[in-house]
Amino acid sequence: MIELAERCGLSPTATGERFKRLLREGYITGFGARVDPHKLERGLLIFVEVSLDKTTPDVFDHFAEAVRRVPDILECHMVAGGFDYLVKARVLDMTAYRRFLGDILLTLPGVAETRTYPVMEEVKADAALPV
Repeated sequence: MIELAERCGLSPTATGERFKRLLREGYITGFGARVDPHKLERGLLIFVEVSLDKTTPDVFDHFAEAVRRVPDILECHMVAGGFDYLVKARVLDMTAYRRFLGDILLTLPGVAETRTYPVMEEVKADAALPV
């Protein structure tokens, strides 16, 4: 807390109180560590466009519920445009991705079509909000 206080130009007590308030009011939603994905055998980052066979509330709900249970999927966002969801996942390599695609992704409820974009280079990967 002392380092944070120095960076903010506040006393440690004032910084601590503000920090607690941000937690209490839900501005801070959690804490985590940045881990090297290569050391965890998750070196390949992929984005996948997913189109569903139907765009009805029950299909959306079943798909979303199933996605939440897949540990390889880091993020999944419903989007507007030419497809329904954008999935971000990490796996070991292309062989592992092929297994993930066939055994997991294509078996999720309602999936009609996918388009895959393997990441060649992570140019900016800090998830911090610009505050």
